[in-house]
Amino acid sequence: MNLKCNIEPTAIQDAGACLASASHLIIDLDGTLIREDEAIEGAAELLARFRDRYVIVSNNSTHTAHGVARRLRRLGLRVEPERIVLAGEQTVDFMRRQHPAARILLAASAALRRHAVRSGCLLVESEADFVVLGLDPLFDYARLSLMIDQLRRGARLVVTNGDLSHPGANGTRVPETGALLAAVVAASGVPPAWFIGKPEAPLLREGLRRLGATPASTVVIGDNPATDAIGAHNLGMRCLLVDSACPAGTATLAALLRAQDAACSSAAPVGAAFIRSRLANA
Repeated sequence: MNLKCNIEPTAIQDAGACLASASHLIIDLDGTLIREDEAIEGAAELLARFRDRYVIVSNNSTHTAHGVARRLRRLGLRVEPERIVLAGEQTVDFMRRQHPAARILLAASAALRRHAVRSGCLLVESEADFVVLGLDPLFDYARLSLMIDQLRRGARLVVTNGDLSHPGANGTRVPETGALLAAVVAASGVPPAWFIGKPEAPLLREGLRRLGATPASTVVIGDNPATDAIGAHNLGMRCLLVDSACPAGTATLAALLRAQDAACSSAAPVGAAFIRSRLANA
């Protein structure tokens, strides 16, 4: 199945009305608020407008919430760690809750490994019950061989997120966990037992829990139809896509804020139309 995005002629006006009607926001990070080491135009204003009515939900599996909060502060975006939900941290928390005594081979960043140890996870290099894959910047042939060996011996595979890449600065693409996963699955023949990140439900549900919000009152803002839009659709939330790759056109975050202003000033009624994402057979 391929995701097809239908952006209607009045989509930006509808999107502005949709944003104006939102009680709460779940906002993606990479490609929506930031690109590597630069804040996207409109990001600070969006966070200021919604103040205590938003959370950032990201498939980031490299950093902790405290690390991301420090990074955002350097970019001029002040966000408390409690407002940041990350795939890497949530995967560690999932393992600690569901499999507290498990032996885990964790392929991930140093920051996520430290978080796992602090959380009480038992990290091993052999006789693993689970192989947990995040965005490991030191991923190499030796690590791949070790993971394959453990999977072929019966360990189950847990993956933080399936993204192949995310937007970088100056139009570049940054390789993501899904690119590493492709090598692991191809070489081992073992499919993942669990994905934690979007479009799966755990991250978005955690975002709703922290907001104390319902799907009906919450709008997701993201840039990726395959993660943000599908994840929102599966939980019954509206989704606004910015900087997407849909062929019919895109809306920037700054344009979305201008459309919200127009919707508020004209008191336009909020219709059912907004930037829709639909699943359709290829």
